[in-house]
Amino acid sequence: MISIVAKFTVKQGKETEFLKLINELGEASRAEAGCLEYILHKDVKNANIYCLIEKWKDQEAVDFHNNTPHFTGIVPKIVELAGAEIDVYTSL
Repeated sequence: MISIVAKFTVKQGKETEFLKLINELGEASRAEAGCLEYILHKDVKNANIYCLIEKWKDQEAVDFHNNTPHFTGIVPKIVELAGAEIDVYTSL
């Protein structure tokens, strides 16, 4: 299993647009066969920070996801609205 932790710091005034895009991405991503979990979290102390935790069946599922039209179309728009830090983990 591959886990991806994506931390976003959303620019002031861009939260509504960010949430619309990230929810659209999440809905499409959760429909993929290799997606096990795709959940957005909000920081309890900082309203501009979000964390997306993704779990994928394997690297093949991640590679497929990264090349889907919803990923390649939406992610560049999200990056315009928020700084992003991405960490990738594998289960032991």
